[in-house]
Amino acid sequence: MKVVALNGSPRLLGNTSNALNVVLDELNKEGIDTEYIQVYEDHMNPCNHCSSCEVRGDGRCVAEDDNMNLYLDKMKAADGIILASPTYYGSCTAQLKIFLERAGLACMFDKDRPLRGKVGAALVIQERNGGYAVYSELVNWMLSNEMTVVGSNPLCVINAKNPFDYENDEKGMKALKMMSKNIISELEKR
Repeated sequence: MKVVALNGSPRLLGNTSNALNVVLDELNKEGIDTEYIQVYEDHMNPCNHCSSCEVRGDGRCVAEDDNMNLYLDKMKAADGIILASPTYYGSCTAQLKIFLERAGLACMFDKDRPLRGKVGAALVIQERNGGYAVYSELVNWMLSNEMTVVGSNPLCVINAKNPFDYENDEKGMKALKMMSKNIISELEKR
């Protein structure tokens, strides 16, 4: 089994990446192969609504000047997908938004619906607020791709500002562990 984790944070060693690594470590302990992708590093261009993905219907983006199609291939081959983002102003990061828009359109027009049934989970870091809106944004993206979304109680919306502050959010740490267990449980059913 394999899980691909896509991090929309611009910080390589920030709260989002560190919290995401807590989840990936738990999955690795159970023998689940994981791959971490730092989406922000790719500097993707936004969708220009060329409609090529709709016309072609092959689940690919016509733009070949970035790693979008590589990431799409990795998600299609995975059993699970985790989306992670901080929120700076009530939304996911701009780079993750670009990724979600382009990937969503490519998958929506793919006649095979390549993400259908895959296990999905969301993780969000907030300093003050906006985290629940971003969490909903990520979950809605997965649901519109017909993925099976696992959650946690409390939800994986973690309060943190400075590096390693995520560890001080007791409910957030509980959510990370519970989400990890729920991903593992759902993958084991397959």
